[in-house]
Amino acid sequence: MERKYFGTDGIRSRVGSGYFTPEFVLKLGWAAGTILGGNGSKILIGKDTRVSGYMFEAALEAGLVAAGVNVRLLGPMPTPGIAYLTRTLHAQAGIVISASHNPYHDNGIKFFSSLGDKLPDEVELRIEAAMTTPMSTVDSKQLGKVKRIDDAAGRYIEFCKSTLPNATSLKGMKIVVDCAHGATYHIAPNVLEELDADVIAIGCQPDGFNINSKVGATNPEVLAATVLQHQADLGIALDGDGDRLILVNRQGQVIDGDGILYIIARSRQASGNLHGPVVGTVMSNMGLEKALSYQDIGFERTKVGDRYVLEQMKVLGATLGGEPSGHIICRDRLGTGDGIITALQVLSEMVTTGLDLDMLLQDLAIYPQRLVNIPLPRKVDVLTIPAVQAAVNTAKIQLDGHGRILIRPSGTEPLVRIMVEGQAPEQVEIVTQMLADVVQKNLNQLATNL
Repeated sequence: MERKYFGTDGIRSRVGSGYFTPEFVLKLGWAAGTILGGNGSKILIGKDTRVSGYMFEAALEAGLVAAGVNVRLLGPMPTPGIAYLTRTLHAQAGIVISASHNPYHDNGIKFFSSLGDKLPDEVELRIEAAMTTPMSTVDSKQLGKVKRIDDAAGRYIEFCKSTLPNATSLKGMKIVVDCAHGATYHIAPNVLEELDADVIAIGCQPDGFNINSKVGATNPEVLAATVLQHQADLGIALDGDGDRLILVNRQGQVIDGDGILYIIARSRQASGNLHGPVVGTVMSNMGLEKALSYQDIGFERTKVGDRYVLEQMKVLGATLGGEPSGHIICRDRLGTGDGIITALQVLSEMVTTGLDLDMLLQDLAIYPQRLVNIPLPRKVDVLTIPAVQAAVNTAKIQLDGHGRILIRPSGTEPLVRIMVEGQAPEQVEIVTQMLADVVQKNLNQLATNL
């Protein structure tokens, strides 16, 4: 059975368009409650700060209760926080209402198992299958009950701090933290302040509409300017649901997930706590792979998506993996990507070594890389188009074995992503533009023929 609704990171779409309506989410809650819970079980619901979160929270709640599931409401919480609380509160599942780094008019639903892991594909398929059956309601005596967990944020703050050695203090460090007007707005600044850092918080005034708007991990320009303005030691940018992280050094330069992975890998190696290879994706920079090899650290690639990174980590017994986008999984701390916990691991290494970000990254040489996103008019594999195949072959000849080309559909948006990597920035730009022009031209032709 082919998945109809679930993508690489749950279900995500524009609110109110197509199938993504309150009626759909009501049925989804019932189906999930039937498959994941059952009568008398417990499922958590958390959300980010989008205005549509209230609507979908109510719909999910009704569907779960109709299936006989007891619901625990967490309110605005980072995705990894919901994963953590699902496990520690012994719930049968956790549900996140969030579209991550997308704008406010999108939203999504993703699930965690009782262990705090993403659901396997086969379980998502079972939920989709249940949605094709008529919805029913348990007897009134068996209806689920709903309670709010008032101390959810405090529990998670304490867990974040517990991922560092007890004596760790950030005293004397000036840190700018950008919460993207998202789910970490009331958590990340408190974690850093309780560890004695001097904190300048931005992106912490959510109004339901400004999540990820010109702030956060996908828009680090304001963070960089604020770091320079306050002469801070570094900047931390989280995305709307708090599972990805981008850093900015004291010169205002952006450090993505590849740099973050390198710092934590070296730190774990030095302390003897790095197990298995580091797991990246096909988007991970060649420079990271080479730098790790120079330190005798193995590196393995998998498909794009933190769920695939985690699956490969489990297969290989690895404790560290992630993506350039800033989804970093420190599996010895938590089984999902967590921006706050990842930031704390980097900060701990800075405190332990006395080195700033530039010094920690001095042996990492990132290859020039260019990424272009092109809208897809409909679901189509552009690599099956002969003109695109010919353009890719031409591009490989131009790179002459000193680079990489990746063309793939986005797992979360109707886009085709074109990535080119090489040693010379000018050549990377030329090759990328050539491929983008060919793909765009052929997609335009397909759209005309629809």
